[in-house]
Amino acid sequence: MANAPCLIELENVFKKYMLGDVELPVLRGVSLRIHAGESVAIMGSSGSGKSTLMNLLGCLDRPTSGRYLLAGREVSTLSRGELAEVRNRTIGFVFQNFNLLARTSALENVELPLIYAGVSNRERVRRAREALARVGLEHRMDHHPSQLSGGQQQRVAVARALVSEPQLILADEPTGNLDSRTSVELMALFQELGRSGITLILVTHEPDIASYAKRVVLLKDGQVTSDEAQDPVLAVPLNVRAHEEARQA
Repeated sequence: MANAPCLIELENVFKKYMLGDVELPVLRGVSLRIHAGESVAIMGSSGSGKSTLMNLLGCLDRPTSGRYLLAGREVSTLSRGELAEVRNRTIGFVFQNFNLLARTSALENVELPLIYAGVSNRERVRRAREALARVGLEHRMDHHPSQLSGGQQQRVAVARALVSEPQLILADEPTGNLDSRTSVELMALFQELGRSGITLILVTHEPDIASYAKRVVLLKDGQVTSDEAQDPVLAVPLNVRAHEEARQA
């Protein structure tokens, strides 16, 4: 990725919150560069600052000081409306709890970001169908979340993140509510998306999940204490593995 353009650049970023009259520093001079197409796992114990960092990277919050450039654009000082526009056009989000609307179909859940973007109905449906097919759920488009397994619900959430054709996907503990088998299947999907050129930032406290990323950034007390490249484990879904084993038998 050395020759890929720099998608994310943080320069000496601080984030502080006020609790009454008490100043609470959360991020303490974080500097970080992430190139287009990288897959990066951000790890750290509770209170390390990783959730705050995720919010800043996702343009859900602004740094107290320091610079944040996203795709070459300085976003540190943008207004709320401008931040919302950046989020809608550039970033897809995947959360631990899926955040799907219970009374709407998978297709309608995936359409939501396009409704906010003012995309026409015909175009919304076309793109939502393509996104669901991309995550292997073309046969579940009319199902509601209660009719889907946890892994299928998370795939709907991934499709919703993809439908806006983002450059970056931010995944916050995306395997937290999934069993081990389903977690591997989700990571296989993420690795496939990475091969297509999408940048993935994964917040996780699980070392085995972080092992699927090409780079691991460790936070402690609001500072980056380690930033290392690694050879990622290849995530092979169980159904693919079983097929290969049967073929070789």
